[in-house]
Order: sequence, then structure tokens, then C-alpha cells
Amino acid sequence: MNRLASATSPYLLQHRDNPVNWQEWGDEAFREARERNVPVLLSVGYAACHWCHVMAHESFEDETVAAALNDRFVSVKVDREERPDIDAVYMSAVAATTGQGGWPMTVFLTPEGEPFFCGTYFPRDHFLRVLAALDEAWRTREGEVRASGTHIATALADSLQAPTPYAAEPADLDRAVGVLGRHFDGAAGGFGTAPKFPPSMVLEFLLRHRARTGDDLSSRMADRTLEAMARSGMYDQLGGGFARYSVDAGWVVPHFEKMLYDNAQLLRVYASWWRATRNPLAESVVHDTVSFLLGELRTDEGGFASSLDADTDGVEGLTYAWTPDELRAVLGEPEGARAAELFTVTDAGTFEHGSSTLQLLVDPDDPAWFRSTRARLASARSERPQPARDDKVVTSWNGLAIAALADAGALFDEPEWVEAARRCADFVLETHLVDGRLRRASRAGQVGAATGVADDYGNLAEGLLAVHQATAEPRWLEAAKALLTTARRHFSADDGGFHDTADDAEALYLRPRSGADNAEPSGQSALAGALVTGGALTGSTELLEAGRRATEAGLALAVREPRFGGWTLAVAEALGAGPRQVAVVGDGPDAAALAAVARSSTSPGLVVAHGQPNAPGIPLLQGRPLINGGAAAYVCRGFVCDLPVTTPDALAAKLRGA
Repeated sequence: MNRLASATSPYLLQHRDNPVNWQEWGDEAFREARERNVPVLLSVGYAACHWCHVMAHESFEDETVAAALNDRFVSVKVDREERPDIDAVYMSAVAATTGQGGWPMTVFLTPEGEPFFCGTYFPRDHFLRVLAALDEAWRTREGEVRASGTHIATALADSLQAPTPYAAEPADLDRAVGVLGRHFDGAAGGFGTAPKFPPSMVLEFLLRHRARTGDDLSSRMADRTLEAMARSGMYDQLGGGFARYSVDAGWVVPHFEKMLYDNAQLLRVYASWWRATRNPLAESVVHDTVSFLLGELRTDEGGFASSLDADTDGVEGLTYAWTPDELRAVLGEPEGARAAELFTVTDAGTFEHGSSTLQLLVDPDDPAWFRSTRARLASARSERPQPARDDKVVTSWNGLAIAALADAGALFDEPEWVEAARRCADFVLETHLVDGRLRRASRAGQVGAATGVADDYGNLAEGLLAVHQATAEPRWLEAAKALLTTARRHFSADDGGFHDTADDAEALYLRPRSGADNAEPSGQSALAGALVTGGALTGSTELLEAGRRATEAGLALAVREPRFGGWTLAVAEALGAGPRQVAVVGDGPDAAALAAVARSSTSPGLVVAHGQPNAPGIPLLQGRPLINGGAAAYVCRGFVCDLPVTTPDALAAKLRGA
């Protein structure tokens, strides 16, 4: 019997009508495997995953495959976004035994949970052969199979050596830039070859490194990549928001799923790019990405959904791709041809079946015409079938969205964006914080049972600290400090870094820990960044030192492989710059102007407090008086401040010299 009908995960619910007798991860499934003495099939994926859908249609909806699984295995489905701990420990086995990873992840386990055969996507006929071979091996050589599983589990556990803490010198950060330069695609932007993923955290590091050092290579790599992505087929030129990645090196054809974590991080880095350059393209991307987040991913409760599917009605890109004839049908003959030229929609097509993704390789020569044309095409596209939405609210990714919206809202003076961040933060704290501990996810306002992991604590704390800076409300600072206290109590490692799971979390065959930043910050670097920001805002040397130690725990890997250490390196840049603190006291237009200058500073990791002198609960404002009864700004480092200034120009000059 398929037992997924009561699941909360949209991914699991996609499989509730399969003829496979799926179960959720838990003691019951493994108890059944032990009682029947059969292996466990662990299938891990997520709702927006294209190849997960393919394997589901080919195999899990097939009666022959289902009969083989139901007779010879216990089948367990896991949403990797809901249980990143399970995903992490078994993906390590997949990568170690096959040399690569990906989703769907397909792992066969002993009834004790040890992996003995690993893979990803299998075509139906191949999968049937695998099932037959593993069944035969288990029935005739069970002892050998179990020994193989124990060997894999033991080897992986032994390989989890604690990293050697590494106190980076400025030359090390320069060296990381040089390593990135060797992988940089100077023609198309980005790093490496196809497929290309948006390197959000690496770009934030490069922008911070440029701000601290004036380095030209950092500038060129960041500028070229950010412009290329903004003009690409990976960016939704009609509705805003970025797809997960490009299947080609030129950013032309995306894998069309849109993930919250990508768009939150990209929103923040494009705001940073605008802060550094005032590039109008950056401003456009910021506004459109916010519109996408608020319009397509915001839930009724005020949180943000996880993703939009890669497929529409089983066809990848159906919603987004265009032909010249489709453009003419909406715009008419001359305007359709003009739009086709502007968006690089060709007769041959740049995607599949003669269709094209929309690119904007040059700026339109008539902005008014472009706005009208874009709106007409967006309206027509809204009448097409739309991709499904995974409306699961993940704590960590909502923390990223909260930080991005609060940061961008304060920078661009958009109160609606800040309010969206506040509402989301309220919802996550009210719903996901249960008895002082975070849960991983909720759906329709109902929180799930999966416990929070390290990046949930780090990214949510970072978001709350950003809301505190945007609103001057002390409650966000207090909530962030409480999360960081809990994280340090339950996730700390002996070397100053952090495990991915809590010390009292469900025990798996190994306790996961990763210092690598991949699609999002690792739990370790997320907590490092929040600790550094929290230390700067509170003046707590304890928090700042904890952030420094966590950063150092990941720096050896980050300097050696900077493409997988972007956020660790960005936090290291903040530490190298101080981070600086700016306290703006007073109210009215003069104080607002000073705060705007402070928020426009590119100094890495700079924090801002704005309010009345000695405002309760805001440490940076204590002992900072008005000057001659008027607004003033204090630039500090380690709560030791320079003489106050009272004009925006004077503050800008002081921050440039900081």
C-alpha cells in the first residue's frame, strides 16, 4: 500500500498515486525491512526536479517496476529539501561510489540503513535489471552485501576528518581570486563550462574583495558575470527571476525550475552590484526579482514557497519558450519581428522544437516601446499553462529571502519590501520555532516534524539581523541572538566550526558536516556570517570570535577551491574590513539622508543602526548623542568610534576612507 497520501511534502504527494508501496522515512519502514529481511530502496528528489519527473513517469508509474519493488524491497521516498540531512549523508555515498551526484538519488540500503548500491537516474529497463541483480545478490550473498554496506559506511565516517582551522591573511583572499580567474569564462561570464550555475556567493565575495582592495580582476569577473546572467535566457526577461542553471556555457538555455534560494541570493548580490556601480541593469534586475518573489512565490501566510517546477504539463519550458509566429500572434507582424530580433527568437530556435528562450543581449532603443511590449507578452504568457509550485516553506531559504528583501528594501527605500521581510520573519518565528527549536519546513501554515539543521539557524538569524537594521526594531536582534545561542549549543564542533545536524537529532549512519558552499551557504558558513553580523551589531566579542573561528574552520577549502567557498570567503572579507559599524542618531530628513549614505557603503559586512540616542535594545546607539540637537553619524569598529559627522558628504568621505 502506498502510504504518502498524508505527507506534507508536495514532492512526496506527487508520488501518492504510484503503484509503488512508498513509505516516508522513519522507524516503521526500516522495521518492516528487518522483519521481511529485504533491502530498502531510498529515492530522494524534490518537486521541481525534471529528471525526478522523468524517472517517476518511466519507472514509478509502471506496474512491472512497482511489482518488482513491492515484492523484493521496502521503498522509501524523501524530499531532499525537507530532509537535507538524509540527502547529505546518502549523497556522500553516491559521490564516493559513482564519482558524481544528482537527483533523483537512488540508493539501496541494508535494513540497518547502510548504503550498498548507489546511483541517480536509471532508465526503466536498466532499473529493472538493477532490481533483479540486487535482489539476487541479497538472497544468495546477503553477508557480502551487508559487509559492503558496512565498509562504505565506515569509510565515509572515517573520511569526515575535522578540517584544520586556517586564519586567512589578505594574500590568501587574493590567491582565491586568482584561482577563480583560472576558471573564469571571459567571453560568457561565469566559471567553468556547461552546465553553468549562478555563482551568487562567489560574486558577493568578488564584490566585497573589490570594495576592500580595488582589485581589477575581481571587478571584471563580477561585472561580466552579473551582466551576462541578467541578459541571458536563464533570466526571465518577462517576469523576473532566475532559473536554476543553464545547460550550456553561454547562458542561453536554462533548466527552467525557479528556486527560492537562488532568487533570494541573486536579489541580494544584484543589490550589492548596484550599490557598487549604480548600474541601471542591476536596478532593473532587483526590482523585477522582487516582483517575482512577491508575485509568484509568496504564500498566503507571508512566507515564500520553495520553487516553481521545471516542467509544465510534463514539458520542460512550455510556459517560457517562444517562436517568431507566437510573438507575431501577440504583437502583430512588424512589432513581432522587432521583438524577435531584440529577444533573439530565431526561426531555427535556440531551445527545442524551433522555439527560443528570451534573451536581452542589447538594451532596447525605445524604453517605452519595450515596457509596453514586455507587458503584452507577459500578459499573453499568463494565459498559458503554468508550472506547478512547491508551496513548502523552508526555514533556511526564507531566511535568505528575508535578508535579501530587508537589505534591498532599505537600500532602495522601498518600505513594501521591508514589510514583506518583516511579515515573513514573523510567520517563520511564530510557526517554525517550536519550544525554542527550529523546524525545517511548513506547508499551508502547518509545521512539519523535521527538525532544523545548521543552515536553518544561520540563514534565519542573518535574515532577522537584516530586518533589525532596516526597521530599528530590537526584537529582531533579540530573536537572532537566541537562535545563535541555540545553534552554538547544539551544532558546534570542537574546531570552532559546525555540524549540519544537532547533537540530539536523529542518528544516521554518520553525522553530516560540510564546509562547502554549493547552491546555498553551508550550515557552517551561514552561522559564521550571522555570528559576525551579530557580533558587529551588539559589540559582543564572544559572537565575533565565534564567527571568526567558524570562518577559519572552512577557509582552507575555500581558498583552495573558491568556487565552493563563496560565502566563507565573503565572511572573511567582512572580518578583514572590521566589519565597520555605523550608528545614525536622530530622526527626520537629515537622519534619513545619513542612513541612506551608510547603507550605500560597499565596505564588506558593514552594519547600520538608526534611531534615537540610547534607544532601548539597540547597543550601537548607546552613548551616541545628537550633535547640537541634530542628527549625527558615528563610524565605528569594535564599538570604538571616530568623531561624529553631521552631513551626508562628510559621512561618505569617512566611509570611503574606512
